[in-house]
Amino acid sequence: MPLNTKRHSSTWIMILISFLVVSIILWNTYEFFQKFKEEERLKMEIFSAAQMELARVIDLEESISNLPLSIIQSNTTTPMIIEDTEGFFQSKNIDTNLAKDQTYLNVIKEQFRKENEPIEVIYDGKVLSTVYYGDSKMLNNIKYYPLTFVLIILMFVALSYFFYRSSRIAAQNKLWSAMAKETAHQIGTPLSSLIGWTELLKSENTSPDYIAEIEKDIERLKTITERFSKIGSKPLLVPTDVVKITKNTFDYLSARSGKLIKMNITAPNEILLANLNSELYSWTIENLVKNGIDAMKGKGQLQIVIVPNNEWVHIKISDTGQGLSKSNFKKVFETGYTTKKRGWGLGLSLSKRIVEEYHQGRIRIENSEIGKGTTMMVSLKRLN
Repeated sequence: MPLNTKRHSSTWIMILISFLVVSIILWNTYEFFQKFKEEERLKMEIFSAAQMELARVIDLEESISNLPLSIIQSNTTTPMIIEDTEGFFQSKNIDTNLAKDQTYLNVIKEQFRKENEPIEVIYDGKVLSTVYYGDSKMLNNIKYYPLTFVLIILMFVALSYFFYRSSRIAAQNKLWSAMAKETAHQIGTPLSSLIGWTELLKSENTSPDYIAEIEKDIERLKTITERFSKIGSKPLLVPTDVVKITKNTFDYLSARSGKLIKMNITAPNEILLANLNSELYSWTIENLVKNGIDAMKGKGQLQIVIVPNNEWVHIKISDTGQGLSKSNFKKVFETGYTTKKRGWGLGLSLSKRIVEEYHQGRIRIENSEIGKGTTMMVSLKRLN
C-alpha cells in the first residue's frame, strides 16, 4: 500500500476513534444529567410532602416533628417559588434583590414551569400551594458541560489543523526555495559558457546584430537566474520608479509576443516611486502578461494601465481572453491551480507571494467576464 494511502487511512481511523470517544462521553454525560434531574425531582417531591405534613400537623394541632422542618430547611440548592391559593409568591434559593418582587417572581415561575413540571401540595383534597422549581447550579453545570467539551475539542482540532497546515506550507516553501536556488545554480553553468561563446563570436567578426540579440537573451538568463536565487530569502527593496520598470518589462515582452497580440501601455508622465525589488516585480508583471496571452490563446488585445492615487500605485493588466467565473477569483492564486493543459499552476501563486509577502502590496482580480476577458490589479504603496 502506498505511503500516502496508509496515512490517509490512519487519519480516518483516528477521526473515527475520536468521534466514538466523544460520542460515548456525551452519551454518558446525558445519562448522568437525566439521573441527576430525576434525583432533584425526588428531592422536590419530598420537600412538597414535608410541606403537606407540616400543614396536616398545624390543622390537627399536633406537636410539630423536627423531620418536616429539617427537610424544608435542608434544601439550599434548588431555586423554587411557592405559590399559595391566593396567588401570592414566596421564593427560596433565588439569589437576587428582587426575590420579593411579585412581578419578577411571576416571570421566574413561568421559566421554572418550562424547565420542570410543578408539584402541587395537596391536603385533605385541597391544593394548598404549588411548588415551581428550576435546575440547580450543579445541574446547569452538567447541562452545559457537553457544549464546553465540544468547544474544547473543536478548538483543539482547529489548532491541530492550523499547526499541520502551517507546517506543510513551511515545508512546501522550503522545498520551493531549494528547487529555485538549485535551478539558479544549474542555469549558471551554461550561462557562463554562453558568455564565453559570445566573446568568441565577436572575435570571428560575426554580425553585430546577431551578437546584440544573443547578448539580450544572455541578460535575460541572468535576470531569470537572479530571480530564482532570491526565492526563499528576503529581497532588497529600494525606491524605484514603477512607471519606468513597468515600461521596460512591457517593451521586452511586446517585442517577443506574437503578431496577433496587440499590446498597449498607458502611464502618467511622472515618476511614481515605490519600494521594489526590480527583478521580482518585473517577474510578476511578466507572469500576469503571459497569463493574459495564454487566456487569449495567442490572439487578442492586452493593455497595461498605471493609475496612481495618494497612497497607492495601481497597475492593471487587462486581456480579452476567456475570462473567469467569480468562484475562481481566489482559486487562481492557489499553488497548483491552472486552467491550462500544461503548466504547474505556480505563476499567480508566486506573483501573490512576491507582491504581498515581499512588497507588502496587494494583488487581485479586479473584474472578469466569461468570454470577454480579465483585469488583474497589482497595488503598491506609493512613496512620493
